[in-house]
Amino acid sequence: MLFCVFAIIATLGTGSAVQSAAMTGIITSSFPGANAAVVAVAIAVAVSLVIFGGVRGITAVCEKLVPIMAVVYVGGCVAIMAMNGAYLGQSIETIIECAFTSKAAFGGAVGSGIMVALQYGCARGLFSNEAGLGTAPIVAAAAATKNPARQALVAMTGAFWSTVVICAITGIVLVSTLLAHPGIIEGGSITEGAALASAAFSSIPYVGTPILVLGMVSFAYSTILGWSYYGDRCVTFLFGRKGRRPYQIVYVLVGIAGALGVGDVVWTVSDIGNALMVVPNIIMVLALSGVISRETKYWLADGHLSESDNAEIPRVETK
Repeated sequence: MLFCVFAIIATLGTGSAVQSAAMTGIITSSFPGANAAVVAVAIAVAVSLVIFGGVRGITAVCEKLVPIMAVVYVGGCVAIMAMNGAYLGQSIETIIECAFTSKAAFGGAVGSGIMVALQYGCARGLFSNEAGLGTAPIVAAAAATKNPARQALVAMTGAFWSTVVICAITGIVLVSTLLAHPGIIEGGSITEGAALASAAFSSIPYVGTPILVLGMVSFAYSTILGWSYYGDRCVTFLFGRKGRRPYQIVYVLVGIAGALGVGDVVWTVSDIGNALMVVPNIIMVLALSGVISRETKYWLADGHLSESDNAEIPRVETK
């Protein structure tokens, strides 16, 4: 019950407001004439059309978006790294150096330093890949698979692809662009990540900005849909099916607020919600370590991975 309460809070921040803000930020920074209010309404409509249709609608949209956004975004990043090839070595060196010095805290301001860098690094890492958060198993449980072990192996790769691959190449792209074109931030017009990413991709003639917008909007939109399902399951567990529609309405409204700009409070709420979810989840993972060990031995070590598990699956809709 505690996990569900914390998860609902986190989905409104991490899943709805932050992602809507990211979409609005990248669109308005890439197309200066775009109106934030219009973008916010468009996001709300696009999200509503899918989440009110249930898990099948969410799945249908995400399974089409994810491959496209991955290929397009990674392709753009590779192109930029090729253009900034002379600075790649220096970029990686800079990233490693800043990770272990006060530079990561913007010059070691008062109260900052390595501890602050570690704090934000852990918070953003958790935000990125959900490792230990307890949310990924919610959507993994809805997958069609022979047995839970097969789905677990697939789900385990999520942290690698989202953080080790996507976030790493994004970081290299941004740092190499700053080294290759230091003048892009000297004027003070770039103060946050969306604008910096837009400046980096604009170095690709003609197609750079559309690639970034398509990739980032697809990432954020699919995340909004996925996290809405997390909250949907938690609300259903706590309140039954009658709680689903009110939650979905609040989820969309919070997304509009995020798109219109609600400041750093969204990130704070998201970080707190994520951290609170970790506590009951990690406690239960440790408590179930014996079960995990036994199941791993049976399905993997003993070679039963190709077998089907016909055990009855409990469903929250029966509440």
